Amino acid sequence: LRFPGQLNADLRKLAVNMVPFPRLHFFMSGFAPLSSSGNKGYKATTVAEITNQMFDSKNMMVSCDPRHGRYLTCAAMFRGKCSTKDVDEQMLNIQSKNSAYFVEWIPSNVKTAVCNVPPPGYDLSGTFIGNSTAMQELFKRINAVHQHVQAQGVPCICTREK
Repeated sequence: LRFPGQLNADLRKLAVNMVPFPRLHFFMSGFAPLSSSGNKGYKATTVAEITNQMFDSKNMMVSCDPRHGRYLTCAAMFRGKCSTKDVDEQMLNIQSKNSAYFVEWIPSNVKTAVCNVPPPGYDLSGTFIGNSTAMQELFKRINAVHQHVQAQGVPCICTREK
């Protein structure tokens, strides 16, 4: 482990615990706070604000809206001065407010980790990894582009057709 923390884990264990079935393994990642270095002094960085930003589609590193699917599992890693009590309360709050976006057949599908060492330039930050069915949006767009290119008569490199 890179830094000691209260509930720290490595990425291998994280990935194993986030895949309920082998074919359901499409992760979307996010980070909060996303702001310019000159804007950091004007933004509140509380656990509640970081948690809300992590689950926002604007902070996701993939071009799909998580509200168009459901979370199978997700993990939130907080770095900086925060208590595990605050983190657990905010994650429970997010789950109860957005219960329609979480599958009900995986009861404990949110994992949290807290590291007391903040990243350089931040007082508090959060990293999010979610296994969501919203990734189907991305695959539908890729498929539509692929079909459009094939309709134009361009040779397909994925099936070696000519």
